[in-house]
Amino acid sequence: MASLLPNNPMMLLSVVNTQLRDEFSSLDELCAFFNAQKDDIEEKLAAIDYTYDPELNRFV
Repeated sequence: MASLLPNNPMMLLSVVNTQLRDEFSSLDELCAFFNAQKDDIEEKLAAIDYTYDPELNRFV
């Protein structure tokens, strides 16, 4: 089953940060729920200069 997360990096950033803020306590938990690869998300968002900060639980 493919991930339900958007492919566009800016849309992905918005969705992921909103989900991390409202629903999930970690990126790992979000990835498990959405059947997404953590490396893929981090790679896509690194391309637009965002990295995951586990202390803030969001991409900055």
